[in-house]
Amino acid sequence: MSTQAPPLFAPREPIFPRRVNGFFRSLKWAILIFTLGIYYVTPWIRWDRGPNLPDQAVLVDLANRRFHCFWIEIWPHEFYFVAGLLIMAGLGLFLFTSALGRVWCGYACPQTVWSDLFMTVERWIEGDRNARIRLHKAPISLRKARLRGAKWAVWLLIAMATGGAWVFYFADAPTLARDLVRLEAAPAAYATIAVLTATTFLFGGFMREQVCIYMCPWPRIQGAMVDPGTLTVGYRRWRGEPRGKGGVKRAQAAAEAVGSGEAVARYGAALDKDSAGARQSRSGEALGDCIDCNACVAVCPMGIDIREGQQMECITCALCIDACDDVMDKIGRPRGLIDYLALDDEPPTRPGESAAMADPNWRPKPLWQHVFRPRTVFYTLAWAAIGVALVVALFVRPEIDMTVAPVRNPTFVTLSDGSIRNAYDIRLRNKHGEARDFRLSLGAAAGVKLALEGYVGTTVAVPPDSTQRQRVYVIAPPEAPAAARARSDLRFWVEDVSSGARAHGDTIFNGKE
Repeated sequence: MSTQAPPLFAPREPIFPRRVNGFFRSLKWAILIFTLGIYYVTPWIRWDRGPNLPDQAVLVDLANRRFHCFWIEIWPHEFYFVAGLLIMAGLGLFLFTSALGRVWCGYACPQTVWSDLFMTVERWIEGDRNARIRLHKAPISLRKARLRGAKWAVWLLIAMATGGAWVFYFADAPTLARDLVRLEAAPAAYATIAVLTATTFLFGGFMREQVCIYMCPWPRIQGAMVDPGTLTVGYRRWRGEPRGKGGVKRAQAAAEAVGSGEAVARYGAALDKDSAGARQSRSGEALGDCIDCNACVAVCPMGIDIREGQQMECITCALCIDACDDVMDKIGRPRGLIDYLALDDEPPTRPGESAAMADPNWRPKPLWQHVFRPRTVFYTLAWAAIGVALVVALFVRPEIDMTVAPVRNPTFVTLSDGSIRNAYDIRLRNKHGEARDFRLSLGAAAGVKLALEGYVGTTVAVPPDSTQRQRVYVIAPPEAPAAARARSDLRFWVEDVSSGARAHGDTIFNGKE
């Protein structure tokens, strides 16, 4: 008798979250509107930088190898600013995860934001949870095709707007928009829009939670970022268990529980927020506050049951909190059965004891002790130190810059009069919006002379907002010490004639062996 091996991956079961209202749902709406507003509007913000420079506030200018962000301009040799921002983003993610769990995933992750937007469209066209489930199970019909077609059409428009907004960050937005409409834009622009349209349509419309579970590495990394003191969405099982429907003498039982000192205080707030055994079944059995209505499961975009404990799939969006609070309001019980809480705030009980038997003098840690812990303080200090260093580096960076590269083939040339000549390629960077004259000179190098290829004298005209490579010759007469030594230190100086700003570059002069 042979047994067939189970499949490596189970087929996806579609999830149809129910609509819910509450504080966290409103917060998610506000963050969704704010983040999408930034994404779609930013490329259209104008910023006057003067002549010869782009007027777009935020622009990744790949053609000229520049990054413009309002008044800040980052050049290729200043990539350490971008690296610093990426490090700050990583540390910020570690900080928020260690303090509040996966709040980034639940509120601001692009996958979450666009999936939420797509689910809103789906709910608007097909109806709420029960209507969508019926439509999913129904056979193909004209009505089903019409609703699915309308939904996919709106999804496709959102996906195209997503890809279109992305390309506007890499070229002047009004000009590129006109070229796209006239079919005159570069093929790369159309290809980028097509790829981002397809991925947004697929990820936000059909894969949703699978992207978070199978494709995103953060659910695995978060295990190293959270600990029992991290505030995250959880279920107060000591208050909710045992589950069951019923509520005979509910008000009387709650009053007795609080009056007898059996309630466990939580965060110094409502005294009965952690009280258990406040309800009775019709048979007289003591019940917790959970009536097993599954409202928390119905609203979860990941399709999990938070009452089963911490799970990799949970993105801490807190919609289950809104759903549970609504149920608690209806049955006359205090909110907070599902709440942001820490695992180490569970009341200390021995096996077999209920929360009502716990020490009535026990108090959980205050909120600030969960947020301000050694780990989060370290992340905050490291994040702030990098930010301060980047700001300081931004304000002290020179207006002009130069790099010096000796020509290695040959290392030196012996002229007819016995003089030794070295050649150098110098890159002069003019970060101003107008052309500048740069004067080149040498440091304390006795007896050597400087000559510029293509120029009479030592002044070079550099175009605005550009880098110019200049071939420079340094000549040491036969009697000069630098001509007789194998190597001598050499320093080039460049001075902006109009502003007096200076920069230097160090290299060596090669003499006779």
